[in-house]
Amino acid sequence: MNTFGHIYRLTSFGESHGAAIGGVIDGVPAGIEIDLAEIQTELDRRRPGQSAIVTGRRESDRVKILSGIFEGRTLGTPIGFIIENADHHSNDYETMRHCYRPSHADYTYQVKYGIRDHRGGGRSSARETASRVVAGAIAKQILKRKGINIAAYTSQVGDVALHADYRSLDLTMTETNPVRCPDETAADKMEALILEVKSQGDTVGGIVSCVVTGVPAGLGEPVFGKLHARLADAMLSINAAKGFDYGMGFAGASMRGSETIDRFICDGDKIHTETNNSGGIQGGISNGEDIYFRVAFKPVATLLQEVTTITDSGERMTLKVKGRHDPCVVPRAVPVVEAMTAMVILDAVLLDKTTHI
Repeated sequence: MNTFGHIYRLTSFGESHGAAIGGVIDGVPAGIEIDLAEIQTELDRRRPGQSAIVTGRRESDRVKILSGIFEGRTLGTPIGFIIENADHHSNDYETMRHCYRPSHADYTYQVKYGIRDHRGGGRSSARETASRVVAGAIAKQILKRKGINIAAYTSQVGDVALHADYRSLDLTMTETNPVRCPDETAADKMEALILEVKSQGDTVGGIVSCVVTGVPAGLGEPVFGKLHARLADAMLSINAAKGFDYGMGFAGASMRGSETIDRFICDGDKIHTETNNSGGIQGGISNGEDIYFRVAFKPVATLLQEVTTITDSGERMTLKVKGRHDPCVVPRAVPVVEAMTAMVILDAVLLDKTTHI
């Protein structure tokens, strides 16, 4: 289960402290112009060491394309790529060789495989998401040419929440601060909170919101393969993701149908809805309105303070973690959410026989 997608597929490989991570992307149509610099820009948004509120690990995250692109255009063949790991301090994890970190994948990986790479979490590390960003960056470029755009942003860190409707926000401001929140006042409060919990050796969670515009009606499947279910599958595969809702989401559970139905209107020869409580998806199929959803991320499980746990032989112990870790995963998760969204939407486009690249 290291492959994601139906037609547009990513198979990722690599561990956090191995020689490299990478992937193979299949299903890309031939003859599409790809801007390699844009791929690198997306990776730079996700890479560690970019500000004081993320892990201090220093990785350039330079992607090397091995196949599938020639003279700036796709060949229709698999696109292979690698990203070398350079700044890994494996010795920082030696104390974790024989113990299970609370709320990490150490125990479950050991049970499933009978062996695990304890260095930086191995395959369970969020470093794997860099491969997703490469695949998502290519998908975003293809979708953009079809008028489909994806924008994610930080809408909550801890108890600091941005409650404004996305339509009232200037989402071009998202990259103007390290938190990736398009509201300056909220961003300052979020950054201060992250720095506070970091100074305490603690961590904090939050929410990433995402908006997809320009999606045509008709994408997705009516029963299995519903578009919102595929988005949920993609988002909940991201490290530390704990919740997903779209449109009105859980708020609809306390409302009445008369408050939530999206009435249809005609705008010239186009059908629209007056409201968009459905989040752009009805019956599992896109209806042509904006798709919007939220992804909740838990506080990072690695604390830079003493915690009690057990060893693989069942002995109780006190663990003091070393190394460099994110006090809040949310800011670096923003480009990952966009990448996974792009892969889902492009795959749906390619599956839809009524649309063409």
